Amino acid sequence: MKKLFNVFLGSAFVLALAACGGEEEAQTEEGSETAANSDEPLNVVWYPNESGNELADAREEIGAILEEATGREVEHELTTDYAIAIESIVNDNADLAFTGAEGYIQAKERNDNIEPLVVPSGPSGTEEDALYYSWFATKVDNMEQYETGEGEYSIDEFPGKNFSFVSTSSTSGFRVPTSTILNKFTETEEYADLTEEDLAESGRFFEQVMFGNTHQGSAVNLINDRADVAAFCDTCVENYVELAEGEENTPGAIYEVSEGAADPFSNLAGEQFGIISATPVLNAPFIGNVSTLGEETFNEIQELLASDEVANNEKIFVPEDSEEGGLFTKSADERFVIVEDEWFNPIRELNSGN
Repeated sequence: MKKLFNVFLGSAFVLALAACGGEEEAQTEEGSETAANSDEPLNVVWYPNESGNELADAREEIGAILEEATGREVEHELTTDYAIAIESIVNDNADLAFTGAEGYIQAKERNDNIEPLVVPSGPSGTEEDALYYSWFATKVDNMEQYETGEGEYSIDEFPGKNFSFVSTSSTSGFRVPTSTILNKFTETEEYADLTEEDLAESGRFFEQVMFGNTHQGSAVNLINDRADVAAFCDTCVENYVELAEGEENTPGAIYEVSEGAADPFSNLAGEQFGIISATPVLNAPFIGNVSTLGEETFNEIQELLASDEVANNEKIFVPEDSEEGGLFTKSADERFVIVEDEWFNPIRELNSGN
């Protein structure tokens, strides 16, 4: 994909031969060159999950390395809604964004100049285990409703419950959970015609449906008993909770809100929830807008993010035993790795499959 895009931008010969759309392509190339020479600030937009005060230092460190790569000042756009972040980069009002796989796919569908920069790797330092987990969680006192015996759990009892998603643009807080539910229930006669739209509206499959707008918000909906079951991801709440019982990312595991947890968990220390299921999900990418950055700047940023220098930056990849919170944890060889557009096809297939 990227090679084809590079050829498209760089080949004056192809542009000269293009009988149709030649003027538009020339304008695209001219705009990219202008972007590459720009001294305007770089705008980085963040999802609500990463817009909290507790991650300010991590955001600023990312900004510092971007300034190092480009020589341009960095401005951070904090958001309260997934859609706002996606709109910013789609409409050329942002140069970079940190999104989920689903957010990238939605942005790419609307603006083909959006490309993945890097994703955080797994412990191996490669994309092979670049995964996090989408949880179905419930209060500890309700775990037995979903237990099928011998430490195993089922989603069979979901119909009629009050349920909290994150946002319809969330991979692990909507796309993966709805796909899991549909794969299970459309095999039954009663729910053979169940759709994603049904799952997003109250009174169809669930008694009441709510959206937390962040993973943290969805978890709080559960803890405060507004929802019987909630979908959210492990990495987005890891700065606020700790494992109290069982094995991480395993059905039956119990998590507890940590003492001193920041908002929105500041008054919830000691509250517990249990995991019904944990589904692996592709790690969230940093994405760039080639039309506003210019191809040269895009490549410079990508190269620096994937460098050993960044991999060893403890403000970005925080050591596992550190008391400091951050965006990413270093337990082994974690780093940023470059992936192509095709790497996100498993999430696209969830879309097309339902």
